[in-house]
Amino acid sequence: MKKTILSGMRPTGVLHFGNYFGALENWIRLQDDYSCHYFVADWHALTTGYEDTTRYKDNITEMIADWISTGLDPSKCVFFLQSAIKQHAELHLLFSMITPISWLTRNPTYKDQLAQMKEKNITTHGFLGYPCLQAADILMYKADYVPVGEDQVPHVELTREIARRFNFLYGNVFPEPQSLLTKAKVLPGLDGRKMSKSYNNTISFSDTPDEVYKKVMNMITDPARIRKTDPGHPEVCTVFAFHKIFNENEVPEIEENCRKGAIGCVQCKKNLALKVKEFHTPIHEKRTELLKRPDYIKDVINDGNGKAREIAEKTMYEVRAAMKIDWL
Repeated sequence: MKKTILSGMRPTGVLHFGNYFGALENWIRLQDDYSCHYFVADWHALTTGYEDTTRYKDNITEMIADWISTGLDPSKCVFFLQSAIKQHAELHLLFSMITPISWLTRNPTYKDQLAQMKEKNITTHGFLGYPCLQAADILMYKADYVPVGEDQVPHVELTREIARRFNFLYGNVFPEPQSLLTKAKVLPGLDGRKMSKSYNNTISFSDTPDEVYKKVMNMITDPARIRKTDPGHPEVCTVFAFHKIFNENEVPEIEENCRKGAIGCVQCKKNLALKVKEFHTPIHEKRTELLKRPDYIKDVINDGNGKAREIAEKTMYEVRAAMKIDWL
């Protein structure tokens, strides 16, 4: 039998290239070799975005459209909505009863986001305790692997600790999931910083081809190059970083010409814009057509919700029995 994969994304806005190359591209690769469960982490989105939920439903719909248009196949994967599987909330509650506060406060993401998001009031019970919900998400489906980058390994380890503690207290119910380390392609934002919606430096699948072309042509290049013939420094150029992903075969030639001053930044951007268009346009067109079929997107989610709910209820039956709280 295929091993089980579990992963999710928060619907905090339209997906951009950073999301795709950081996670989604790998999800697509995994779907043929594993039993993949991919969920919309809408409860997790509330941990930092509870104050403004105006685009909540639209973000969910657009995320599913992005998943399918980029290559995730609903016939190969289970797509589901976290909040539609109420068993997640029950398991989250039960895990919160046995998880020491010290485990939560040492979570590196908790500390980092408190420091980085000072403009938001996230000193809440929900934000502190989100690792319990994350553990519930993963362990509910007895996932064998969770695809993560190296910086996210501590999150999976905390889930493993919660599983071990539960098994020690009540008996062996949960397997301990393993991190499936994935090498994500790092794509900077248009201004050279990390690609992020908060920096307004992204290229999204919702952008039209014309918008993408304009964004590429406005990208930051080597600030030391004043004239076309000035020798360039591709290692500091955002355009060159994009070439390494979208135009890999020509990278040695581009680097050589840049360093010799044999190609100007405008021409370099035009070359990149063509490559980005080849990648972006088919996905954008498929996404546009999918959003005209909201009933199909709902059917995909409802079908996945049914499959996920069946697994979740079986797991919760085992949990209640192990804890001897199955009196209902």
